[in-house]
Amino acid sequence: MTTDTALLDFTITPNAHPMAEADRLTAFENLGFGTLFTDHMTVIQWDIDKGWHSAEVKARAPFQIDPAASVLHYAQEIFEGMKAYRTPDGRITLFRPEENARRFNKSAARMAMPDVPEELFLKAVEELVKIDAKWVPEGEGSLYLRPFMFASETFLGVRPSRQYIFCVIASPVGPYFKGGGKPVTLWVSEDFTRAGPGGTGAAKCGGNYAGSLLAQAEATKRGCDQVVFLDAAEHRWVEELGGMNVFFVMNDGTIVTPPLAGTILPGITRASIIKLATENGLNVVERPYSFEEWQNDATSGKLREAFACGTAAVVAAIGTVRHAGGEFVIGNAGTGMETEKLRNQLTGIQRGTVADSHGWVKDVTLA
Repeated sequence: MTTDTALLDFTITPNAHPMAEADRLTAFENLGFGTLFTDHMTVIQWDIDKGWHSAEVKARAPFQIDPAASVLHYAQEIFEGMKAYRTPDGRITLFRPEENARRFNKSAARMAMPDVPEELFLKAVEELVKIDAKWVPEGEGSLYLRPFMFASETFLGVRPSRQYIFCVIASPVGPYFKGGGKPVTLWVSEDFTRAGPGGTGAAKCGGNYAGSLLAQAEATKRGCDQVVFLDAAEHRWVEELGGMNVFFVMNDGTIVTPPLAGTILPGITRASIIKLATENGLNVVERPYSFEEWQNDATSGKLREAFACGTAAVVAAIGTVRHAGGEFVIGNAGTGMETEKLRNQLTGIQRGTVADSHGWVKDVTLA
């Protein structure tokens, strides 16, 4: 079933009981990540007969779903992560939102869920940002946006759902990692894997993250910020962190990053970093990189820097790597020159302090 989304109007019902302004401003003084939410949400329904319908912007509130809702039993659920920024001149911008829409639909296809037309996805995001514009922080903060879709049909048969809910919620956030921009410490999991060939590794679905939580808990016990996963087949090749892609900067100016082969999420930040690094004259090589090679290169000094990247953390330098056999440091365990340069370039483009020569930034029209 297809819907002419150009004819799909949004019903906008402002929250009758928004957070008190004084409370909101107090909350903004100490922003964490993903614990404070805006007053509204966008909700759109889909069913096999009507397609997309009933588009609403309304007060953020719990869903009422049946105990037999498909998502609770067969995990048909996907999501995206993106941000809105407030620029120094007062504009509100989104960074490459069309790429989030495209990746969302690739995830939907893998999970046997319906497409959300790109124009509808973008409109749903923008309508929420417009009504909750005051929730976009100034300075180093941002408004984290979470579009997601889940199967809502009431049934227990094993097949794709015939009903879905698409929703966008928003959360004003500060730094993802405590301590701001200091280098992170990683734990290499040699017991657990994130994804295997033919699986859902390239889809942004909740099950991938659920499967990573035990390994992340293991990392936390060892005083680490994030877990690193190796491949499922050989337990040899570095793939990605629990929620971020990873890059290795060599002493000859080459940057190595694991290739996209179906088991790694195709990060939008990752693609942007590759583009910027290439324009900076660096040779970016997408190839398998083994854990053994990582250790040897760090010890010999061939590996000068390493960093992780993603929407939430943007770019985070990697200082120390721990594993069952010990630990090693990268460079001087600080933030390297190329890491800092790329982070400053990318965040500058996102926040409107560096010229956007790529057309990546989209202004949200508030009027």
